Amino acid sequence: MSEPIAILHRYWGFKHFRPLQGEVIDQVLRGRDTLAVMPTGGGKSICFQVPALCLEGVCVVITPLISLMKDQVAHLREKGIPARSVHSGLHPREVENIYKNALSGHYKLLYLSPERLRSALFLDYLREMTISLVTVDEAHCISQWGNDFRPAYGHISALREHLPEIPVLAITATATLKVREDIQTKLSFRKKNVLVGSFFRENLSYTAFREDSKISKLIDILHKVPGSSIVFCNSRKRTGEIASYLERSGLHADFYHAGLPFNERSKKQEDWISNKTRIIVCTSAFGMGIDKPDVRTVIHYDMPDSPEAYYQEAGRAGRDGERSYAVLLFNAHDLDTMGWDTALRYPPMEEIRAVYRALVSYLGIPAGGGEGLFYDFDLDDFIRVFHLNTALVTHVLRLLEQEEIAAFNENTLLPSRIRFTVAKNTLYRFQRENPALEQAIKCLLRTYEGIFDDYVTVNETYVARLLDTTEENVKGGWRKLRRSGILDYRPKKDKPQIYLMQQRIVVDNLRLDTARIKARKSAFEKRIGAIKAYVQNTTVCRSKMLLTYFDEAESRPCGICDVCLRNRRVESSGDDPADQKDGIP
Repeated sequence: MSEPIAILHRYWGFKHFRPLQGEVIDQVLRGRDTLAVMPTGGGKSICFQVPALCLEGVCVVITPLISLMKDQVAHLREKGIPARSVHSGLHPREVENIYKNALSGHYKLLYLSPERLRSALFLDYLREMTISLVTVDEAHCISQWGNDFRPAYGHISALREHLPEIPVLAITATATLKVREDIQTKLSFRKKNVLVGSFFRENLSYTAFREDSKISKLIDILHKVPGSSIVFCNSRKRTGEIASYLERSGLHADFYHAGLPFNERSKKQEDWISNKTRIIVCTSAFGMGIDKPDVRTVIHYDMPDSPEAYYQEAGRAGRDGERSYAVLLFNAHDLDTMGWDTALRYPPMEEIRAVYRALVSYLGIPAGGGEGLFYDFDLDDFIRVFHLNTALVTHVLRLLEQEEIAAFNENTLLPSRIRFTVAKNTLYRFQRENPALEQAIKCLLRTYEGIFDDYVTVNETYVARLLDTTEENVKGGWRKLRRSGILDYRPKKDKPQIYLMQQRIVVDNLRLDTARIKARKSAFEKRIGAIKAYVQNTTVCRSKMLLTYFDEAESRPCGICDVCLRNRRVESSGDDPADQKDGIP
């Protein structure tokens, strides 16, 4: 077995582990089931990627975040670490080919969405695979007391029946004591084992402003604090409006949300990462998997719906250790209306059935059909056609996913993939007999390694440049080769999709687990109460308040949040706290 520190240095260039990483890796290599609760930016992926390279076999990584899954696989492959992912949108032939290669030992890490765990195909291959470790990322999703419950995570415990001696590493950035206990129970830990990193961020100053004119305060803060910034909003429409306000105020800003075309989202994200754009105004769809260390401010223009969501999003500031600011703006209207959408989040059964009826009609799914299939889905068009409330539809889709009926993924991106489907001697013979396609074949062979063994990602624009032709000619040549049975070409896809987990149900027979939904509704209302208490607090250190929520009871005052600074000035001057300045310079 290779030494973890040698692996870390060889592939990541670091000479030391970050706090808690070494302890987690040590537990995993000892074969112990482990729950690691590590704050955002704490380097969670290292905790399973390093052991995967130390141990014989393949590490199975279960994660619900397809974009993060694909980013991690791409980064690993750039380092020369063999990894693949199986997620929605892949053709069954591609999926089986990945499993075959995993069985043959071609990968060290295999990323799966939780829905794949109950697939008969996966279970058939699993019995023959050499598994080194099972990693459950975003492990709070297995607990109905967490802020992002996903029933598909319940299938992970069944995986343990097939792999009783293989250690499980569960990782999450946010989990209360109740959620930690639930995670270990649901994952059938052989022995309780929790390692918790401190949630304390000594360089991050938390501030909450009660403002009648939030836009004026936002502009004022962004002029005062230089550097890269994220502004979170709760609606897509608002992201564009606020970005326009900021631009007119002399601040270089852009907006981002999941409804934009993939190429546009990618460019906006890259411009912000490279500091061509200073401020990105976005919904919560932005930022997953992005590790930009020099973010100086994260500002919530709208109230988040839980301390978990706020802590994770605010935690994207100051990962380089420099002083940074997490600001939450609110007003009386926000406090009065927060939680009003509870009825939309947990609507009555007749409204859920109405949205489901419209959905299967829009997709053209016959009764008893559709199970296991993916359908392109234009959410905005669907809402227009059936004159539905956007928030209601969004929340019903979430409920349908939580009840394992249908899942909506608005961030689907599948790049073009190609794999030769014939033996090399057959291909060479075809080349001689079809000289018009010879250059297209040779270009693929010279440009992409492993194209006989696995589906490889290809770029039509790049190949067109190499061949001094147009993209359409390249695609046309590949389509001819596909029709000739020489290769399998799957053009890129970036449309949102609906995945049907069950066959279409007769609408009147649609049933949900009302007791479970009632429990989640109650937990949601408690989280709303906690975030309201956070913004209205004027006496307790904000950092300490957040840490207490996550059961870090021994935390000390940060000394740099708005409450700490006001308290300190009051103690030294005897002035009224209302006259004291906030934590923004």
